[in-house]
Amino acid sequence: MHLYQNGMPLALISEWLDHAHLETTKIYARADTEHKRVAIAKVTPENSPLFTKLDPERFTISDEDAIKRLVGLKK
Repeated sequence: MHLYQNGMPLALISEWLDHAHLETTKIYARADTEHKRVAIAKVTPENSPLFTKLDPERFTISDEDAIKRLVGLKK
């Protein structure tokens, strides 16, 4: 996954793993949220309203904030 997330083509990874079929490698290759965000950012024009929503910082919260939110869910 680290190689794939950093831009290595899935076909090359499949070859390295000695998989007979690319489909086998695809079973294990999962695009995480950051991988998807980067891909969308690459194809979204900077003047698009969507571009401003691609800032990963708006989704970053500290562990302390996450714990406070989760505790708030407890009834």
